[in-house]
This record gives sequence, structure tokens and C-alpha cells, in this order.
Amino acid sequence: MTTTDSTSTVRELIRQHYPALTQSERKFANALLDNYPAAGLASITIVASKVGVSSPTVARMVKKLGFKGYPEFHKALLRELEATGVGPTQRRANWSSEAPETHLLNRFAQAVTSNLQQTFAHIETERFDQATSQLADTDRRLYIVGGRITQALADYAFTHFQAVRPRVTHMTSSSGTWPHYVLDMEPGETLLIFDIRRYETNLLRLTEMVCKRGVRVVLFTDQWGSPISSLADFTFNCWGEIPSGWDSSVATMMLLETMIAAVQEQRWPEARDRYERLDELFDMTHFFRKFT
Repeated sequence: MTTTDSTSTVRELIRQHYPALTQSERKFANALLDNYPAAGLASITIVASKVGVSSPTVARMVKKLGFKGYPEFHKALLRELEATGVGPTQRRANWSSEAPETHLLNRFAQAVTSNLQQTFAHIETERFDQATSQLADTDRRLYIVGGRITQALADYAFTHFQAVRPRVTHMTSSSGTWPHYVLDMEPGETLLIFDIRRYETNLLRLTEMVCKRGVRVVLFTDQWGSPISSLADFTFNCWGEIPSGWDSSVATMMLLETMIAAVQEQRWPEARDRYERLDELFDMTHFFRKFT
């Protein structure tokens, strides 16, 4: 059996063990992270040759990550690649074949609790604080966008961030309109983006465009990591596997709400003033029912 943490991706293992790698081993590690996981899917001699290191160097590195050898390392990458592309039918088949004889409510509770623990355990507080400061910077506009499933998260993020701070733009779900937003983006502005498996090519193309304009990217993705991870300034991996044909957004939502609260605290009392003015406007519209 492998000595690695079964909940960790190879990418995470590289980051965890990176300080212990030699210069040659880091050369292979960097090449793999730059083209993940494709750069590690060939034979050990081929991947070593492409990077310009020796096969023993690659073998030593994968053992430092906790694998018994390159074949086990290679299988782990293949499993990750397969996991990122499965649809709802295959996901349900995966969990139902091993489903314990307990009520679905209990299995969901266990899975979601584990997802929350894994998500928050893998967050570096310093990176979280840096991303929060970026999102709280009102000198720069904040853009928010999501994909087919994650557009709901983007909508939720916009509703709250727009109340906390000014200069927030919710980009439409139609990728054909995105170049219009990019046209007005300025260096130092922020794009908050959500991308989970099966990763969307249009979101990657959007990120490539905004990075060329000097826009900073905050990415919310799953435990495997969207290809956007290689471009983002801040990446937050959220665990989402549950006994269902769909992935769960509970951990992602929890982290998002934590980040919204952190931005609010950074901007208090300015945020409080915005809340009060917003309530005055709602009172004028009689949008909410009041009890006397």
C-alpha cells in the first residue's frame, strides 16, 4: 500500500514536500506543475528526458512524495485524470458500488463533514489573508464569474460582495460577452472565478486573457484543481465528493462565506455604512415585509 495520504493529490504532495527536494528534483516537479498532470503520464524515461533530468532523479522524487515507486505515482496521476472527467452517471456508479448499508442522510453527513475538514485543513492562513486583502481593495474593481454549475456561487458572491464594497461587477454567464468586460479591465484589478470538474475551456480562455492585462485571479476549484490553478494568483481547493451523481458545493460555499466575512471585517465600518444605506433603499421600495 502507498504511504501517501489518499486524500491528497499529487500536486498537493509536491507542494508539501517541495522544500525537501533537490534542485534536479525540483526541475521535474516544476515541469509537472506547469503541465499537470500530463507531464507525468508517460514512462519514467520519457518524462525524465523531456525535462532534462535522469530517471533516478524522478524515481527519488516520487519516493520523497510517499510513493513506493514510479508505477504507483503514475497510477495516482491516472486516477486523478480520470476523476476530473467523469460525469454524473459514472460518479453515482463509483459510490453506489461501495455504498455502505446505512441511510443516505448519514452517508451525506459523513461525506460533507470530511469535505469541510479536508478543505479547511489545506488552506494556508497567510494566503487566505492575502486573497482577502485583494478582494477588499476598493481602489480596484472586482469582477466575479462562474461556470455552468458554479454560476450560482458567483451570483451568491456578487450579492454579498456588492453590499460589502463598491465597484463589483458580476459577469454574465454568456462567454460571448466576456471580451467586453476584459476590454475595460485594468492592471491590479481582481477576477474571482469558480471552476470545478468538468473544467470549462471558456473559463480558462478568459483567465488567460485577463492575466495578460495584469488582472489578479482568485480561484475557487475542487480538490483536483482546475487548469486555471497554474495561472491564478490565489487558488483554493474545496473538497466536494459525496454519494451522488453530483459534487457538493457545501465546502466551497462555507469557504466563500468565510471570505466574505473576512472582507467585511477588513472594511468595517465602511461596510456598515453601506448596509445602512442599502436598508434605507429597501425601505423605500417596501421590498421586505416589516412586522410591528
